[in-house]
Amino acid sequence: MTTGSKEKVNGARALIKCLEEEGADTLFGYPGGQVIPFYDELYDSDLHHILVRHEQAAAHAADGYARVTGKTGVCISTSGPGATNLVTGIATAYMDSVPMVALTGQVPQFLIGNDAFQEANITGITQPITKHNYLVQDANELPRIMKEAFHIASTGRPGPVLVDLPKDVQNSEIEFYYPEKVELRGYKPTYKGNLQQIKRAAGEIANSTRPVIYAGGGVISSNASAELVKFAETIMAPVTTTLMGIGAIPTDHFLNIGMLGMHGSKYANYSVQESDLIIAVGARFDDRVTGKLESFAPNARVIHIDIDPAEISKNVPVHIPIVGDAKEILRALAKYVKCCRSEAWIAKVNEWKKEYPLTYRKDSKVIQPQFVVEEISAACKDAIIVTEVGQHQMWAAQFFKYSEPRTFLTSGGLGTMGYGYPAAIGAKVGRPDKVVIDISGDGSFQMNSQELATAVQNDIPVVAVIMNNGYLGMVRQWQELFYNSRYSCTDISGSVDFVKLAEAYGALGLRAERPSEVRPAIEEAIKSGRPAVIDVIIEPEANVSPMVPAGAAINEILDLEEQ
Repeated sequence: MTTGSKEKVNGARALIKCLEEEGADTLFGYPGGQVIPFYDELYDSDLHHILVRHEQAAAHAADGYARVTGKTGVCISTSGPGATNLVTGIATAYMDSVPMVALTGQVPQFLIGNDAFQEANITGITQPITKHNYLVQDANELPRIMKEAFHIASTGRPGPVLVDLPKDVQNSEIEFYYPEKVELRGYKPTYKGNLQQIKRAAGEIANSTRPVIYAGGGVISSNASAELVKFAETIMAPVTTTLMGIGAIPTDHFLNIGMLGMHGSKYANYSVQESDLIIAVGARFDDRVTGKLESFAPNARVIHIDIDPAEISKNVPVHIPIVGDAKEILRALAKYVKCCRSEAWIAKVNEWKKEYPLTYRKDSKVIQPQFVVEEISAACKDAIIVTEVGQHQMWAAQFFKYSEPRTFLTSGGLGTMGYGYPAAIGAKVGRPDKVVIDISGDGSFQMNSQELATAVQNDIPVVAVIMNNGYLGMVRQWQELFYNSRYSCTDISGSVDFVKLAEAYGALGLRAERPSEVRPAIEEAIKSGRPAVIDVIIEPEANVSPMVPAGAAINEILDLEEQ
């Protein structure tokens, strides 16, 4: 079965039509020699194209767009260096399970393998960091391939798919049709969990006296936040989240015990370590969460709900695996679980919350970074927060009060510096009704600061709040704690005047040097309706606390605020 009447078009025009069929209304890209046919057809198209200033930013912007909308993001580049510049963004999306279709130009097929100008084997390069990829060798196959690419990217465990498009394929004439269905014999994601396993899990929950729900990004990907909260309230279990799971349950919900792991709250880590049952939903037990594996939750049985069977028992042995979609399984579980209220357990967890709150030293003269995040949260509690990677990322996770899913965007698995600002652009394009704030470090922001030009040219009013401590802060923190304060190559003080940089691009530039200046600067930037940069001069040697040293159990916590 096909849709629409057949018409003769070239491959480039067919590609446009495929994107339209998939509802891909926005593309992020950068043209070059091997995608000129596509861009020529784009000239007459209604598709919205955002011209970035670096291909890496195109991938990150498509990623940000996908995370806030739940749709599949699309980015495009030319061949060779254009395609390889997408790689970091593709790997970021792969590690964080973000649906994306990356389109790359390629040299004509007769030149492939000849080391032609701007040739790179991008399908080979990206094979380990995509769910699947294609080299299109026949323009007639393009509609089928595009249908499959969007299907694979957005179903099961989401992720990026790359389609490599030789220039001669773009120029070839075909009779266009678009398939109605996708039939992939080897790809059949499981959505509904095994009923017997669900019943076993319900029985395990009923027998538990110290349960903890451990929620990851899969809850957000499957739009299962409401089901998660209802489930937690039914069994009265505290909920801890991964970095990627932030927003799955409101920060101020009485069962939310915050993020766990290396920079998680003490009370979350203690709760996990003392639990007798961990109910993992859409999380993968990564090393930043578990710490020393042999010491992780030593007395707990584990129920693991995940759509990707490869994640189950990969790091932590699982007693009851349930393969399927988080939303489907939480709904099914709700039919069988009964409240296993343990007043003593909840009281103990609440006692830890009171005894070990996330805190920091207040200062009336020097700006503390945690204070900056609190001021952003107070000024615009419904904002979408995007981060770069480093200390500021952890402070944003710890001190902003999130009320809904898809409002905290960060590079979790890959830890990509430079992710935040272009992802924030994509987020603002996807959710123009929301205030979008990129919380950044002075190191990370310089990775993709050229995208200020993209924001200004396209009138995308993203606010960048730069935590400027003059260091590559997270590396400096490790050097202080574990390398005798030998700050090797981490001092970047005085490298740029961010206010002048913003103004040079035509954006609003502001600076805050005292605590009293932070809130007015944030409010002015938001009110301006322009792309804005706020250079916030923070305490140079502020540390992220608490912290679990590498290789330690997650209850072996350093409280750096007490030192």
